[in-house]
Amino acid sequence: MISRRIVLHFPIDLVSDPIISRLVKKYDLECNILKADITPRQIGILVLGLKGENSNYKDAIEYLKSLNISVQLLSQDVTRDDDRCIECGACVTICPTDALTRDPLTGAVSFDKESCIGCELCIVACPMRAMKVCF
Repeated sequence: MISRRIVLHFPIDLVSDPIISRLVKKYDLECNILKADITPRQIGILVLGLKGENSNYKDAIEYLKSLNISVQLLSQDVTRDDDRCIECGACVTICPTDALTRDPLTGAVSFDKESCIGCELCIVACPMRAMKVCF
């Protein structure tokens, strides 16, 4: 069993196609839409959680790539600039998945990319603009 969060960039001509339903039916994957920016006649961006058998996941990714859909792991897109971060913890209080946490002894802020869903709330909360999400 594999579980991954990915970012899909759809070409204009595929925005209206039922691609996610094909992932469910043909590849037997659980799909959780975490974020979507899809508009007819424009490029679409979808942050998607996929869960299923390893071979089905790999086949589904190949299917998406065959349609010229760009596929990236979500963790490649979320970053924290440690030089800008002053460890104020504003991001910690707003993070819905506890991807950002504060050590109770040292006060240091940690970022766990695997727990991040790319909601971008930390970007708004961070006064130093240390958090960045690029889709």
